[in-house]
Amino acid sequence: MKNGGGPRVVAVDSRAPAAATLRDAAARLRSGDLVAFPTETFYGLGAAALDPDAIKRIFALKGRPESKPLLALVDSVAMAETIAHVSPAAKAMMASHWPGALTIVLRARPAVPLALTAGTGTVGLRASSHPVAFGLVRAFGGPVTAPSANASGGEPPVSAADVLGYFPEGIVLVLDGGPTAGGEPSTVLDMTVEPPRVLRQGLVRLTATELAP
Repeated sequence: MKNGGGPRVVAVDSRAPAAATLRDAAARLRSGDLVAFPTETFYGLGAAALDPDAIKRIFALKGRPESKPLLALVDSVAMAETIAHVSPAAKAMMASHWPGALTIVLRARPAVPLALTAGTGTVGLRASSHPVAFGLVRAFGGPVTAPSANASGGEPPVSAADVLGYFPEGIVLVLDGGPTAGGEPSTVLDMTVEPPRVLRQGLVRLTATELAP
C-alpha cells in the first residue's frame, strides 16, 4: 500500500501498549507503509527493514542521503541472527545491554537490502527498551527500521506533534505514546572490527573492559 494523505494518530499506553494497536501497526508495516512510534530516546520512523521499496520511501521522506545506512530494531538475538552474523562477543554485548540504547554494527546477511546497508555490507541492530517500540517489532515478527522521525538535519522529535510537524503526509500511522525522554541517541558500536570501535557515543557508556580485544 502506497503512502498518501495525512497520518492517523492513535494514542497508545507507553508502558503497556494494547496488543490490538500493535497488531494494526504491524499490518501497516507488512503493507509497505511507514509508521512512526516512540522509542526510549526519540520518535522513530518505522518500515519493514527487509522491504527495499519501503526503505527507499524513508530516504525520500526524510531527505536522507542514500549513503547513510539505517539501523534496524529487533526483539531478540535470534531475530538479529536472521539478518546479521552475530559473533559470540556480540552476543555477550547484547546480553549486557539489550534491551537498551546500544546499536551494534555487524556484518549483514545477503538477504538484507542494499538500501538498508547503503552498500556497506554491515547493519546496525538494537533491541529497544521502550515497550511500544519493542512490542511493535515483536508484533511484526521481523526487524523494523527506526531512524528518527524528522527531516534530515532537523531536531529529533520527542512527541507525536513533532512528527506531524515534519510529516503532515507520507506516513500512515503515528503511535502517540506521549513525550519521549529525548537527550542523547543510542550509542553505536562497530563490532565488525577488533577491538570494537565506538562510532557514536550516546546513552550507553561502555567500559574499557568491554571494549578490550
